[in-house]
Amino acid sequence: MQGVLSGFAVIAIVIAVGYVLGRGGHLGANGREVLTKLAFHVASPALLFTTLARADLAVIFSSRLLVTALSTAAAAGAFVAVGVGRHWGVGRTTIGALCSSYVNSGNLGIPIAVYVLGDASLVAPVLLFQVVILTPVALTILDVSGMGEKGPWWHRLLTPLRNPIAVGSLSGVAVSGLGFHVPGPVMDPLTLIGNMSVPAVLLAFGISLRGSTLPGRGRDRHPVFLAVALKSVGQPLVAWALASAVFGLRGAPLLDVTVTSALPAAQNLYTYASTYRVGEELARDSILLSTVLAVPVLVVVAALLG
Repeated sequence: MQGVLSGFAVIAIVIAVGYVLGRGGHLGANGREVLTKLAFHVASPALLFTTLARADLAVIFSSRLLVTALSTAAAAGAFVAVGVGRHWGVGRTTIGALCSSYVNSGNLGIPIAVYVLGDASLVAPVLLFQVVILTPVALTILDVSGMGEKGPWWHRLLTPLRNPIAVGSLSGVAVSGLGFHVPGPVMDPLTLIGNMSVPAVLLAFGISLRGSTLPGRGRDRHPVFLAVALKSVGQPLVAWALASAVFGLRGAPLLDVTVTSALPAAQNLYTYASTYRVGEELARDSILLSTVLAVPVLVVVAALLG
């Protein structure tokens, strides 16, 4: 309980600071855009590189990662199926699929893993899966579909090698897999820069709330409600069912995968939506609503499986 409340309290305070900054215009008219670009092009790639360069890649072959991958695919696939049927477009459907399945494994998942599950490393499988596979695939789809830079088809096929988020993630995995030790004079500045990522994302998100309508009231209310339902209820239920019925997990391992799947949509999804200028309202409202709902959901999961 303490981990759940403390993790959400930290996020809420930083978002509130961003809202105050936006309301007062202290960062100017382009403050949110600058913070978004800082997070996407500089801070987040540095954070992902330093995190994955130190990670134990053995977790890739764990059954917990398989549960994470399958439950993520189920939630995202359900949104894509509806999005295609309702003609929501490639961009909005991609952002909505991410909001339905991409959990806040970093700034919220780590403290909850520490205080609720007792081990910060337990969030590593979902973190690795998201930054190594899910993020590059989703951003490549956005680029290739025309949401990103325009160019010849062969240029678009090289998108993963040009996207800063993908480059940071894949470089970190390569360093860890090769067992290479990054010297302190190189790693320390990257760590310092990476530490700006989460605050920049949360502040930009807070600024975006200024003047916005109540969540679920805008034109994207149907995609928002679908994404939130899949993220808050659908994904953790699928993860629990797979872990218990298919992989035979019981006790602490079952609690681990269910709790991590019940985490809300990650704030950096709003950074992606803003960068590609598609589904921004969908991302903002889905993140906000799933974060609010995650409190009772996580409390119930911890009570039933803990």
